[in-house]
Amino acid sequence: MRNKKILVVDDELEIAELMKDYLEEEQYEVKISTDGEECLAIFREYQPHLLVLDIMLPGVDGMEVCRMVRAESAIPIIMLSAKKSEIDKVLGLGLGADDYVVKPFSPREVIARVKAQLRRYDQLSVPPAKEEGESKSSDNREEILSFKNIEINRNAYTVKVNGRQVEFTTKEFEVLRLLAVRANQVLTRQQIYDHVWGMNEYGDLNTVTIHIKKIRQKIEENTTSPKWIQTVWGVGYKFVGDKI
Repeated sequence: MRNKKILVVDDELEIAELMKDYLEEEQYEVKISTDGEECLAIFREYQPHLLVLDIMLPGVDGMEVCRMVRAESAIPIIMLSAKKSEIDKVLGLGLGADDYVVKPFSPREVIARVKAQLRRYDQLSVPPAKEEGESKSSDNREEILSFKNIEINRNAYTVKVNGRQVEFTTKEFEVLRLLAVRANQVLTRQQIYDHVWGMNEYGDLNTVTIHIKKIRQKIEENTTSPKWIQTVWGVGYKFVGDKI
């Protein structure tokens, strides 16, 4: 984790400086900001590996900052908020945040989440290992999971629906890929969360539900009666389809 750059944005300077102190103890390089407009300028110049972002910011608020950063970068975003309502969490994750922490929080908890998100992000640069049930051959075609009307490229992190490429966030792609690799098998929300987020002790399983909803909006013709990702009530979800 040494030399990883982190941008901490909070309108309360004391909180931003506290997080900076804790992160620097872990050998991270840290910059702080207290408003949305300044934070966007720093983000573009500093090019951080991870963003810790408060929702309540003067000027450009955290939700808008999240949306703008996500349009330019796939770096992990951890949102901070004093708001505990489910709708705020849904909005934050829906805009592309990778995690959501409610104030007041323990700085050590945030550190744990930072480490976990950076580990997940770093794995993207490593070619994915073969999943159970896939061929061991070196044929590059194995990296493309093909179903009727859907094509998932495991190396390029791209998805095509009816021949048209559809944009996915990193976490949306990982959830879809996990389900597609295990097509016609039921996975619980806990199994999906453990595999994609890998943070059992801080896990919020509603995160999985939110991401499933976003994926359905991108691949399903009718989200009220999904064809590809079906809910198995009381158990979890399964991707229904046969590989071509």
